[in-house]
Amino acid sequence: MPETDNTAGDLPKEESRATSEQARAAKRVPLTDEQILAAHVGELAPLVGPIHIVDYDPEWPQLFEREAKRIQAALGNRVVLIEHVGSTSVPGLAAKPRIDVLLVVADSADEPAYVPALEAAAYVLRIREPDWYEHRMFNGPDTDVNLHVFSPGSPEIDRMLLFRDWLRSNTSDRQLYERTKRELARKDWKYAQNYADAKTAVVEEIIAQARGAGGE
Repeated sequence: MPETDNTAGDLPKEESRATSEQARAAKRVPLTDEQILAAHVGELAPLVGPIHIVDYDPEWPQLFEREAKRIQAALGNRVVLIEHVGSTSVPGLAAKPRIDVLLVVADSADEPAYVPALEAAAYVLRIREPDWYEHRMFNGPDTDVNLHVFSPGSPEIDRMLLFRDWLRSNTSDRQLYERTKRELARKDWKYAQNYADAKTAVVEEIIAQARGAGGE
């Protein structure tokens, strides 16, 4: 394969976007305050007080099932995939008491195809990231929910599921992740995204372990 110097300025628009997404995903570069605010829909207030981590609650899967049924009812056959992800999807793992839901639709960039239906079900669009796999994120109507929306083929889908499944089956990495989260939660953060970014190193370490063990 010939060597190339593919800088973003030399690439067509779609290739440039793909290169930008790949670079961000590979490096997991923490977002600046400006990037956090640019991606947020509506006003974003700084955190008041520490991140709240609680012991695992066996009711979390039930809360996910309730949200999944509500989302399915709102979108019908527009749902390609819906999964419980994040720390609340891992039995025994302490977490912020907020349910993370992965939703895959045909094209997450095509907001008219699904956003009005979710809004009619009282979900609120909070994050729009066109340059990162066209990620959209909603908050739930009556439960603390982060609903993450991607299109088929997004690498983040496999990453989320791989991370979840590995933590479900690997006690030592689950404990490592919990210790790291509790340590970071005791620090002061301006935005919740800053806390999430601070977990990048341990998340990448765990994903590398999972892939090395044949998880991908």
